[in-house]
Amino acid sequence: MATTKSGDEALLAALPVLDGEDPWTAEEVAEVREALTSERDRLREAVAKAEAEISELMTEGSDGAGKDPADVGSSNFERDQELSLHANQRNMLDQTEQALKALDAGTYGLCENCGKPIGKARLEAFPRATMCVSCKQRQERR
Repeated sequence: MATTKSGDEALLAALPVLDGEDPWTAEEVAEVREALTSERDRLREAVAKAEAEISELMTEGSDGAGKDPADVGSSNFERDQELSLHANQRNMLDQTEQALKALDAGTYGLCENCGKPIGKARLEAFPRATMCVSCKQRQERR
């Protein structure tokens, strides 16, 4: 869906900022979008590769019949590690895709917890951020 010049300006004006911050510029939004798009593409490739590796590890089996127990343990550890890495990559990909959707919807930069602006500096450093600094700190203390 192509937006008009006035539609782009309305979207920029709607993106939240912290008190004292300048509104988002078209260049800043383009940089964030490029970073998110690049990260999404990289993560899609990583997830696809991880899924292929996990599939291979699963077909090797872990029944242990005729195998040295250390080899079985090593195989199980490797499989568990790959599953954990895959889950992390999948989560990051989901966050990245959500950030891109929010950017398109004009809701990018709102804290999912308190609804207040996250802040441009935080989003430029970590474009997938979904919480403001205060809410993230509270979450990490729990």
